[in-house]
Amino acid sequence: MIGLRGAVVCVTGGARGIGRSTAAALAARGARVWIGDIDADAANATAAELGVNGRHLDVTDADLFARFLDAARADGPIDMLVNNAGVQRMGPFAQQSLTGLHREVAINLTGVINGMHLVLPGMIERDRGHIVNVASMAAKVTTPGMAVYSATKFAVAALSRAVRAELQGTGVTLTTIMPTATHTELTSGVSLDLLPTRQPEDIAAAIVASARHGRREVTVPRWLAPFGAIEEAVPEPVLEALKRAATRHRPPGDYDPDQRKAYLDRLDP
Repeated sequence: MIGLRGAVVCVTGGARGIGRSTAAALAARGARVWIGDIDADAANATAAELGVNGRHLDVTDADLFARFLDAARADGPIDMLVNNAGVQRMGPFAQQSLTGLHREVAINLTGVINGMHLVLPGMIERDRGHIVNVASMAAKVTTPGMAVYSATKFAVAALSRAVRAELQGTGVTLTTIMPTATHTELTSGVSLDLLPTRQPEDIAAAIVASARHGRREVTVPRWLAPFGAIEEAVPEPVLEALKRAATRHRPPGDYDPDQRKAYLDRLDP
């Protein structure tokens, strides 16, 4: 666990949504915040608005990630890394672009691997540090229409759990945050009725709190925690029927293309 006043904290995907809210919350607590985002203009604009530091960052590029972290180290050793960058593609698996799906894996999973691998040696050497990997409730409950997204979030949760076991006996902590559907551009155009939803500020609050308590896995809201066990225990045909009912029998990954256009245009420029 770490104190945030004066701490050097890096947040990926920090220009918008959960990343932006997290950067704002951390800065309000006196942290020296660095945000990275693939949209350099948005990163710089958000950084200027929040009074933090912003840089271009493609988390799939390990060299670029290393340069981002090196820039942050001008403020001191990195105390906390928030692996937040992620994308979500919607629609039936077989109908999606294979290139796009590979890119989704690279951002959602390889980006987390890159970040952890780059900061952990220094944290372990100092016997101090905290990592937050932002996964999703999709890490506990599979969702038709976003199969690869679910797979990457399951993988992030598993990666976090395995690495956490390796960190036993050190002063380094690792928290996996698993939010429910959150009102950001990631869910734009997607019907969220019948689902518990939260605002990005709610997820940011959980991320910030993890620096103090260092819990292993945190679902947002907390009452969703048992749903992973339910997913494993309930027969698959029953689960499929429940999920169809929850989406009002819409096609897998159904969304409003007009409402989602701005997000998709950024995803596939």
